[in-house]
Amino acid sequence: MLAIVTGLTDDEPARPAGQTDSTTSSASVTREDELAAAPMPAAEPDDALPGPVSNQAAGVLEVPRATGVGPADVPIGFPPTPEGALAQLAAIDVMAMQTGSMDGVRRVIAEWAAPGGPTPESWSGVDGMANLLSAAGLSGAGSPQLAIVVRPVMGLIKGTVGPDFAVVCVNFEFTVTVEQTSRIAIADCQRMTWVGERWVIGAGPEPAPGPSIWPGTEAAIAAGWRDLRYV
Repeated sequence: MLAIVTGLTDDEPARPAGQTDSTTSSASVTREDELAAAPMPAAEPDDALPGPVSNQAAGVLEVPRATGVGPADVPIGFPPTPEGALAQLAAIDVMAMQTGSMDGVRRVIAEWAAPGGPTPESWSGVDGMANLLSAAGLSGAGSPQLAIVVRPVMGLIKGTVGPDFAVVCVNFEFTVTVEQTSRIAIADCQRMTWVGERWVIGAGPEPAPGPSIWPGTEAAIAAGWRDLRYV
C-alpha cells in the first residue's frame, strides 16, 4: 500500500455548507491551516520532465465523473467526498489552463473560489498562465497558434477536516504547442470546501505545493502519487 502524504484527517463535523468563517471554531480553522501548510515531498525541476515509466504499481485512486456543466463551463456533479473534491479540482484546473489566456483563467477562478480564497489576481493558476504565455513570447490574450492540453493523471488526498473540507492534489501532464511541442508535469494542491451543492477552492492561503513529477515514474510513486481512474 502506498503511503498517503501527511494524513492529517479529522472526523469531527465541519461547518455546515455555506456557513461563514466567522462562525467556524478557531480549533477547526487551525486544523485546516495545519493540514494545508504541512510540507509535501520535494522534487527537482528535472523531475517534471518526461522520464521512464516505472514497472512498479502506483496504486489506483478512483474518482467520480462529472454529471453536468457549471459556472465558467467547468464540469460539475461531483459528490461530497474527498474523491469528489479531487475530481472537481482537476476539472477546474483543466478548464482554466486550456483557455490559454489570462482572461480565461481569471474567469474560472472568479467562479470557483470561496470568499477569502484565491482571487483572479492571487491564484497560482493565474501566475502559471502568465509564466506560460511569457515563455512562449505571447500576450495575455494567448494566440490561435497556442494549443494547451491538460490531462489529470495522478492524484492524492492529503487529508480532511470533517465532511466539508479536504486538501487534495492533482498531478497533470501539460502538452503545450506553439511552434513546437513541449511536455511537462505540473502539480496543484488546493483547499476544497463543500458549499451548497458543489466543491469550491476554499478560503485561506493556498496549501504547500505538491511535487511536480512526471506521472508514472518511480519518483512520482515514491512521492505518494496514485493513478487516477474515473468511474
